[in-house]
Amino acid sequence: MNQPTPHPLLAASAGSLSGVVVLDLSRVLAGPYAGSMLADLGATVVKIENPADPDVSRGFPPYLRHGDEEVSGYYGQYNRGKLGLALDLASDEGKAVLKDLVANADMLIENFRPGTMAKLGVSYETLAEINPRLVYLAISGYGQTGYRSRRPAFDNTAQAAGGIWSMTGYADQPPVRVGVTIGDLSASLFGVIGALAALRHAEATGVGQLVDVAQVDSIIAMTETAVVDYTVEGKIARPNGNAHAWVRPYELFPCADGQVFFGAYTDKLWRASCGLFGTPEVASDPEIDTMRKRFDPEVYERRVKPIVLAWFADRTRAELEELAGDLIPLTAVRDIGEVVDEPGTAEREMVVEADYGEFGTLRMFGQPIKLSATPATPARPANRMGEHADIVLAGLAGYDQERIDALRAGGVV
Repeated sequence: MNQPTPHPLLAASAGSLSGVVVLDLSRVLAGPYAGSMLADLGATVVKIENPADPDVSRGFPPYLRHGDEEVSGYYGQYNRGKLGLALDLASDEGKAVLKDLVANADMLIENFRPGTMAKLGVSYETLAEINPRLVYLAISGYGQTGYRSRRPAFDNTAQAAGGIWSMTGYADQPPVRVGVTIGDLSASLFGVIGALAALRHAEATGVGQLVDVAQVDSIIAMTETAVVDYTVEGKIARPNGNAHAWVRPYELFPCADGQVFFGAYTDKLWRASCGLFGTPEVASDPEIDTMRKRFDPEVYERRVKPIVLAWFADRTRAELEELAGDLIPLTAVRDIGEVVDEPGTAEREMVVEADYGEFGTLRMFGQPIKLSATPATPARPANRMGEHADIVLAGLAGYDQERIDALRAGGVV
């Protein structure tokens, strides 16, 4: 193999992860989102797909269209800024190519069912022999160990098995899944944290490691106080609707044109609210003059909640937000269209645009991590299938054009 000559697209970027090379073999969401966050932060991320069975999310709505062609906005959001390589890992040549790429990579991401990579002959142990400093992020439903590890899993699997599904909804109705794929998304976040911790260790010692992140584990870690409520008091978390388990007032309230969240539960915030809404005498009412008294469910429902409802009944969301200002926590409940159009969203660059040429522009969520010296670059399109094969194979594996052409002719790439 020739010594790689980096292509400009493989050269160090201005991001905080400049020079870090990531091979992303993952599909759909949990792995791809982790890869896109690393790409946003400056890593060179190579999306590797099976040419006969590409990432299924390429077919997910919504779509940008040009004539009879279409591009998935879903795929674009979670694979932005990546290079594309189609590689048949079922073939011996495909495995050899992956190993050559691993030799010059810092990290690999996969979210297959545990054992899949071993069946292909490219397990962590095999790849670590080639590159001992490799950080190998494996995201799965139940993790790489344990009696459930081989079970198939989706986001809803994690929500069900991790307990969060049983805690969401209203007390008098069946439980409700969290409205987003929190099992995938939480695993992505924990995966990135683990991978970056392992990368720091690898850079300091030259020794990489397997980063094992399970969706179910991630959900359990997102259940707030439910675990300690059970282990300390034997209390089982149940759905509370829009109310908090014990903090009051801290929930959704109706107003003249919708709903607002109001959370003035401390004594200081409650006194400020009473004055702001023209009922200062309420703050000194001996039945509800302390936070502990207002936390009592019976007292809250009988005395506190009616007061708050009266404050809000004839006021609009905008009027309430303006009145609250910087003094008390009160926020209008916005739909996603209002969120996208909210000036504050633009100020924080949380909707960015990627140019897809004849397909138009994809507007998608930005990068919430704001770095002052090395800002993220989320406003980039995703790769087309196998788009950067020549660049990746020449610049990362050191292949000459003759070998690349032979691999292409053989259907390996």
